[in-house]
Amino acid sequence: MPSTEEPRARNTSDPSSPAASPSSPAPWPPERGTDVSMELRDGETSGFLELPASGHGPAGGITLALRGRVPEREGLEPALFVHGLGGSSRNWSAVMARLGGDIAPLAVDLPGHGASPPPADRDYSLYAHTRAVIRAVAAGGRGPVHLVGQSLGGAVATRVAALRPDLVRTLTLISPALPPWGYHPAGGWGRVPRTALPTALLAAPGVAHLLRRLARDLPPANRARDVLALTYGDPQRIAPEELAAAAAEFERRQALPYFWESLSRSARGLVNAYTLGGQQSLWKQAERVLAPTLLVYGSRDKLVSVRSARRAEQTFPDARLVVLPEAGHVAMMEFPDVVADVFRELLAETGTTDHEDGHH
Repeated sequence: MPSTEEPRARNTSDPSSPAASPSSPAPWPPERGTDVSMELRDGETSGFLELPASGHGPAGGITLALRGRVPEREGLEPALFVHGLGGSSRNWSAVMARLGGDIAPLAVDLPGHGASPPPADRDYSLYAHTRAVIRAVAAGGRGPVHLVGQSLGGAVATRVAALRPDLVRTLTLISPALPPWGYHPAGGWGRVPRTALPTALLAAPGVAHLLRRLARDLPPANRARDVLALTYGDPQRIAPEELAAAAAEFERRQALPYFWESLSRSARGLVNAYTLGGQQSLWKQAERVLAPTLLVYGSRDKLVSVRSARRAEQTFPDARLVVLPEAGHVAMMEFPDVVADVFRELLAETGTTDHEDGHH
């Protein structure tokens, strides 16, 4: 049943502005803002979605930062983009800029990521991130949306689509962080691939504290370059402006007292989700997804093995698979034109949106 909670929107062009009337749904996308904690590209908007405590179960109040673009025409269907571990809504800027004539795009910062403050209960489990996305879409009756997730955001999006099919029109997953090994009743746990080790290491107790100490001695540009080199298929494709923006964001976020906690606990929550069996398994939940699904993998991905692409294609009931031979973990940043094109093909194939006025 759709949520009846009432969101409050705050325009970041005036951080002191009062929230909108509780009966008013938050803008989709939010109104143009100038929030200093969010560096916006031309044509982008920003805002905060304040979701009060639901009164149902453990969900407390949360505030989510949003980044969007003004659609090129009225009536376009909404799309929500969910970033990966340690990322932010900025990771979707290039793709959203290319899709303004096809959808009404909006990207969310997960709790404790980007410009979103940490959750009061310090819960960074996969369930908590999933709940945050469900509440964001359900509040104000925005669904169903075209849901797009990458890495951790892909795992979150998979759960959202399985648990709340009424909120998801189509599902697009880019290098989704689905369990890299499978539990087989007859054979136990399979071998953990090398690509899963960075996430598992980050989730280990004490590692975040060690990384915090090591990071103090590295200039922000060096830290940003190391992370981008890990996520790009070819580090030579990292544009100077992307490196500069990533360095600025690293410097801002690592000064936050909760940065390393949000990163390590989110990694731990993802690894814990990998160990779940039965109907709570991410692969089992993938089997329940009803929405048409687009899977995008990179052959040069160092964090999610491309070997899992075929299993994903066979598991999601209505899936189509695209493997980009030169892409790494962030295909939407490396090849935004290609990702935008295959997303449009999904829309055209499923007949979920029109292309009037000769738009392609």
